[in-house]
Amino acid sequence: MSRIGKLPVILPAGVKVAVANGQVKVEGPKGKLEISYHPNMVVKADAKQITVERPNDERQNRALHGLTRALINNMVQGVTKGYDKRLKIEGVGYQAAMKGTSVELTVGFANRILHTPPAGITVTVPDPTTILVSGADKQKVGQFAADIRESKKPEPYKGKGVRYETEVVRRKEGKSFAASK
Repeated sequence: MSRIGKLPVILPAGVKVAVANGQVKVEGPKGKLEISYHPNMVVKADAKQITVERPNDERQNRALHGLTRALINNMVQGVTKGYDKRLKIEGVGYQAAMKGTSVELTVGFANRILHTPPAGITVTVPDPTTILVSGADKQKVGQFAADIRESKKPEPYKGKGVRYETEVVRRKEGKSFAASK
């Protein structure tokens, strides 16, 4: 039996869940999310918890069991606490600024790069070298943060670029010149 799939998803106070027609809808203080799950999975909800069951032990059903439960749990966590990703910008002259609801990056190119967040995602720039991406949908938050990081990945020699706050970039030693005879 799936270790993750067999655990129930506990519903905190203030979260409403509706399960119907192969969809789970979760509503909480941070917003509304919905997901379609595989028809082989059986999702049951009551006032306190959500459980996911599978019909048999086939390989695909075992994989979908834990996946479905994890996605539902992420939705519940998202509408109660929300998710956020912090990005740091390193490099001389590299910075971020808000332009309306979008974030504008100056990262060593001739033109500035503008990233507009999708619906449900908020971006803030507390200081010119920090970007905070937050929202209720874990997948959208992670994807938008990855898109921003993709603008200028950190390079291994000086470490310049956009990185996650907890990311460690392995540094390389530069060229060394041997003394010639």
